[in-house]
Amino acid sequence: VSLQGGVDNEVSLTAYITIALLEIPLPVTHSVVRNALFCLETAADQTENHVYTKALLAYAFALAGKRDKRKALLDSLEKEAVKKDGSVHWQRPGKEPEVDLPYYRYRAPSAEVEMTAYVLLASLTSQPPPSQEELSFASLIAKWISSQQNPNGGFSSTQ
Repeated sequence: VSLQGGVDNEVSLTAYITIALLEIPLPVTHSVVRNALFCLETAADQTENHVYTKALLAYAFALAGKRDKRKALLDSLEKEAVKKDGSVHWQRPGKEPEVDLPYYRYRAPSAEVEMTAYVLLASLTSQPPPSQEELSFASLIAKWISSQQNPNGGFSSTQ
């Protein structure tokens, strides 16, 4: 479950596998990819998805060139974004608020770094290329992600 950002469902697992297949890259016309995308489109339309699952879906649809689905998910995700200190990120629903202690730099749990990174990938994976407005928003996401780097330059991650 931690591998899937704390989300344990068939939709997120299908999205992971679809992303992997599209990154090979297998064409969207491949029967396995086509069937997987059909399942993901159905799930995106019919169920209320967790923010982590929406991030995965947005990236899968971006890779598949499904612009309308990608945009709808990114618009939905933008409404759930945490906009703070000139940066943008996503967190799990019901999460404890962060604690501001002197000399303590808050680091988000790995699931939040990962879902925010998937939103960034979905934002930048676009044909035609992203608009100036989309690039500006993406830069706010990248700012937050870079703030999560540890002293060795890496990130906490389940992957």
